[in-house]
Amino acid sequence: MSKYKPNYTKKEDFKDVPSLSDAVEMPIHYNEGKVECIEYIHQQLGSSFPSYLEGNVIKYVHRHKYKNSNIQDLRKARWYLSKLIKHYEEL
Repeated sequence: MSKYKPNYTKKEDFKDVPSLSDAVEMPIHYNEGKVECIEYIHQQLGSSFPSYLEGNVIKYVHRHKYKNSNIQDLRKARWYLSKLIKHYEEL
């Protein structure tokens, strides 16, 4: 856990803090360019892309137990699992 704890005291202080949903669904740092990061990874990995998705599901399910943000990691696992399901549905 980080030693840095922001001092939020007023509602306005939270305006730039992404919601938990945003941090999982559309993290700001993955959407800087014209192509979303996950799409670039798919393009680069080609037929190995499902393995990448599965690996991330395993990673986030495993590590959620060891973090204070366990719900966020479970949501990330669900996000990757949804991508994996969609991939196979579109075959």
